[in-house]
Amino acid sequence: MRDPLIALLTHGASPEKLATGIAWSVVCSLFPFFGFTTGLNAGVALWRKLNQPLMQAVNYALSPLHLVMILVYVRAGEWIWRAQGEPFSVIEMLRSFKELTLGAFLHKFAWAGVHALTAWSLSAPLLFALAYYPARAGLRRLRHLLPAHRPSP
Repeated sequence: MRDPLIALLTHGASPEKLATGIAWSVVCSLFPFFGFTTGLNAGVALWRKLNQPLMQAVNYALSPLHLVMILVYVRAGEWIWRAQGEPFSVIEMLRSFKELTLGAFLHKFAWAGVHALTAWSLSAPLLFALAYYPARAGLRRLRHLLPAHRPSP
């Protein structure tokens, strides 16, 4: 990941703009529904004029965490809504998606979706900040290590 970032920095991309792309991609990549993160990243990249390949690379890298966070978001949403914890597993959801009709699937998992979406929506600003500030600091350091940005003696 370092070499493409160096290439972007040497071609004029600012650490702030790249960090913004990384942060937006973290938020979009953890959206708690299957099949939406690639399109969400693409749409946000177009809307915010961010680096599309960078955002898709972050999305791909976060795929395993995305699976884990679906369950985390469902449980956090149940806590927020003060709902009774119903048996829920990502594996069961995937199996049901393959076996049930769309209507039956939505009936079975609609509240889990509401709970997950609620928790994700509330966590999105924090996710953005937790990704943006460290990325910006790291990219600024990386930029200063590049020969063109070193102060002359």
